[in-house]
Amino acid sequence: MARQKMGGFNAGSMADIAFLLLIFFLVTTTMDTDSGISRKLPPMPEKDQEKSNDKIKERNVFVVLINKNNQLLVEGEPMDVRLLKDKAKEFIDNPANNPKLPEKKITDIDGKYFGHTYFVSKGVISLQNDRGTSYGTYIQVQNELAAAYNELRNGLAMRTFGEKYKELSESKQKLIKKVFPQRISEAEPKNVGGGK
Repeated sequence: MARQKMGGFNAGSMADIAFLLLIFFLVTTTMDTDSGISRKLPPMPEKDQEKSNDKIKERNVFVVLINKNNQLLVEGEPMDVRLLKDKAKEFIDNPANNPKLPEKKITDIDGKYFGHTYFVSKGVISLQNDRGTSYGTYIQVQNELAAAYNELRNGLAMRTFGEKYKELSESKQKLIKKVFPQRISEAEPKNVGGGK
């Protein structure tokens, strides 16, 4: 009895189809990239730069702590995160020159728009979170602090140039940033909320 040859099945095209399906799913899948923080790190200090021994005065530091339970402690007092932006704006701007809020230094900004001198806050926002803090709460606090700077910059841009900050030319944006420089100092996460 003679054996019949079985028809062969060419599997070479199966790899091509699998590869095309993989490409299709990679291209059509959307990645959720809504959350995150855009930060520009300060430049490295120059080699011959002198180290400053100046101590930052307590009134010039706005302390924001987030514990492991995602609770906010601002200047030693519990606070709802929704109130943080307004409190930060008051600290950054210090409109009434409150002696408990940051000092202001006379700064040469630009003679054309701001006069030759302008009083700029020496305030720094110090942010520290617990290792157990959720990423969502951390981002929410960061957004509120960034919104405080953005609203102050927008207000000054509208008063000075009649346009929103983002609509200004780069040179005018630099002037606004000199008046309201974003100073957020982030400490390494610790166990600020207790626990081990």
